[in-house]
Amino acid sequence: MSDHRATIIDGKVIAQTIRSEISAEVSRLSQTYGKVPGLAVVIVGRRKDSQSYVNMKRKTCAEVGIRSIDLDLPEDVPEAELISKVHELNANPDVHGILVQLPLPKHINEEKILIEISLEKDVDGFHPLNIGKLAMKGRDPLFVPCTPKGCLELLARSGVSVKGKNAVVVGRSNIVGLPVSMLLLKEDATVTIVHSRTKEPERIIREADIIIAAAGQAAMIKGSWIKPGAAVIDVGTNAVDDPSKKSGYRLVGDVDFNEACEVAGCITPVPGGVGPMTVAMLLKNTLDGAKRAIEH
Repeated sequence: MSDHRATIIDGKVIAQTIRSEISAEVSRLSQTYGKVPGLAVVIVGRRKDSQSYVNMKRKTCAEVGIRSIDLDLPEDVPEAELISKVHELNANPDVHGILVQLPLPKHINEEKILIEISLEKDVDGFHPLNIGKLAMKGRDPLFVPCTPKGCLELLARSGVSVKGKNAVVVGRSNIVGLPVSMLLLKEDATVTIVHSRTKEPERIIREADIIIAAAGQAAMIKGSWIKPGAAVIDVGTNAVDDPSKKSGYRLVGDVDFNEACEVAGCITPVPGGVGPMTVAMLLKNTLDGAKRAIEH
């Protein structure tokens, strides 16, 4: 057993700092223009995880002075009705950000909804044009997806430089894996994506200076897979049974945290790492959208 302990990257503390920065900007807007940013959250149906994420957003909006507008729609809402609600929010000048909570029920075509969100209000960064610009060299999207943006912000604020580093992204989802790999590329990292069809994932991950784990598999990445001194950002949130907990489960990441702590240079815990940053970045995107609308 080594006595090395990785530096813990505290997402709660960093997110708190970012929220204070946002709060100051919101009061400045309010004092200068008499307007505050507005974020509309559209939630369809009653998924537990979506509900808790949305409640966290409401609370955080209140904390920084952003107006929160909520639309709770029933599970069986027709696609056309959802689209017309999005159009209403597009037209509302007090709304600077629109977030449609994913995943949507099976009968609704996700892409059809996302493409209807005004580009200027797409604070989730999932409009095909924003993703397209993210993918292209020398183009800047109006908004970058919140979780990937949070991952890079954690690295930057922990003093980890990305330029020229080997970065391995584990997972290729549209929500995290793909956009975070494009962001790392924009920051001049050498990027490899490991996924379920990858041969010898350990060998590839072991070469990484920076690991972004977003595969959705509990403790999949072992300490022996990690290069000594690597920076590890664990996006995974997996529930594993734990009878000692009141809820009957606890949350763990995609990285075996205790093993990783003996090898990595720095690592985010689960919970308390990437999670708080995702919400902070959503508020930052909403603020940026509001500044564009109000100041110009």
